Amino acid sequence: MTDLNAFLEPGAIVRHPQQPDWGLGQVQSNIQGRVTVNFREQGKVVIDSSRVALLPVYDES
Repeated sequence: MTDLNAFLEPGAIVRHPQQPDWGLGQVQSNIQGRVTVNFREQGKVVIDSSRVALLPVYDES
């Protein structure tokens, strides 16, 4: 299994590439290939890192 989000740490801001309407999300945890993200428009979602590569956001403007 390849962990596509291994570099993400709690507090990081991300977007889901297939769900742009979810808005920005903040990483809550990243444990064994499962990333929990709290998205502004969707709420808390657990992402399987072997299936989805989240997009880091470095500038929110």
